[in-house]
Amino acid sequence: MDASTIEVLHRETGYLRLRLPAHCRVATIGAMLENGLKSLPGMQRVTWLTAEGKLATRFDPHVCTHADVARRVKALLTELPQPQQATENVEELPTPAPQNLVERLDDLREKLIFAAPERFRPLVESATTEKAVTNFFNDIVAFYLIRTHWDLITRLWIKNPVKYGNAWLTVFYLVFLLVRYRKS
Repeated sequence: MDASTIEVLHRETGYLRLRLPAHCRVATIGAMLENGLKSLPGMQRVTWLTAEGKLATRFDPHVCTHADVARRVKALLTELPQPQQATENVEELPTPAPQNLVERLDDLREKLIFAAPERFRPLVESATTEKAVTNFFNDIVAFYLIRTHWDLITRLWIKNPVKYGNAWLTVFYLVFLLVRYRKS
């Protein structure tokens, strides 16, 4: 099998996620890769997503490196049967869910970007960044607080601002934090 078509999707200390070629997206090949990588010293977790052809590895960076993982994947791919032999009479398994929330969100973001029409991909890509999502939820919380306290604001706080000074200070402080966060 050709290892030159492997794409690095994400790389950080102790973590490497790869996309393998389409002819490798078979459950039996994934199982062989998982078993082969789990025997690598320092390997903590190997996750294979058959339908997407993604291989995510989590390892101890003091024991194992990205290069060690890449060498093992390359060695395992050369040992695998040819594509026509591997895909005969093989039933694909359902795609397992990623193990943690960060992987799930990364996978969801990639699927959203890929599913968007070509002309909307930059928009979807920028709208799904961590900062954009955080801004959206900050706005939702601010609107919720305003809606929840609207009756108190209009009936009590405006009529007697001195008595409800602590409430007004809280409102001003939260608005200050929201504006300051948006500026940074």
